[in-house]
Amino acid sequence: MTSRWESDTPPVHPAITARGWIRVILRAVCLAVLVFGGLLILLLVRLIERPLYGLHRPMTPYITQFVCRNALRILGLRLQVTGRPMKGQGAIVANHTSWLDIFVLNASKRIYFVSKSEVAGWPGIGWLARSTGTVFVVRNPAQAKAQTRLFEDRLHAGHKLLFFPEGTSTDGQQVLPFKTTLFQSFLSPGIKNDIAVQPVSVIYHAPAGVDPRFYGWWGDTSFGAHLVETLAPAKQGGVDVIYHPPLPVADFTNRKALALACETAVRKGHAAGQGAG
Repeated sequence: MTSRWESDTPPVHPAITARGWIRVILRAVCLAVLVFGGLLILLLVRLIERPLYGLHRPMTPYITQFVCRNALRILGLRLQVTGRPMKGQGAIVANHTSWLDIFVLNASKRIYFVSKSEVAGWPGIGWLARSTGTVFVVRNPAQAKAQTRLFEDRLHAGHKLLFFPEGTSTDGQQVLPFKTTLFQSFLSPGIKNDIAVQPVSVIYHAPAGVDPRFYGWWGDTSFGAHLVETLAPAKQGGVDVIYHPPLPVADFTNRKALALACETAVRKGHAAGQGAG
């Protein structure tokens, strides 16, 4: 993310009851054990995997996927996946609602996130991101060629790279215009004819009786406050993940056309998913 999306109308969250605080504590402890326990196992496996396979990661992505699927079970958030994740080389683009997207998208497909370089230095989150193979990008034109080579290496290694073209998280009720910069890397002659970009729509459905923007994370809301509010409900809502047909990059002449086609698919799926919810 670059800057946070803003709204004139702040979200309205129900007051957390005594039982709600008990749920917060129990779920937080379970999540911490799951996430950091899984991370420890991943790092130990990576000690063997890295010297044998280099960029290829035949084992550790399954650990990440296991952790994320069970994190959703701890939260009680129902996941419904529609469509078929692509099997060939390429990238995935999706709309962005909150930190929950990390669990949701990893649970439904073995992927590697693309994130701004600053995230690598964030306490806790940066460590987790580096350990799970996140690709960090520098928004500097002088680094464009090196960044493109990095994308090529990762894509040729079979990695599915996922990024959020909106550039920020939102309230989950809309899709912002896609920024086109990162799409340029996929038009490189070294990979253009070999890869596709798959648009993915992510639609959250709030728990019954609360603000429909419940899962959105935007404005000046802190991660800690949003985490507590998310952990508190006795009965959670759900999330739909819709995989749209992959778009061969070779079919597009420039990044703006590719970005627009992806945005159109994501926006259409998001609107349909909200109506179905």
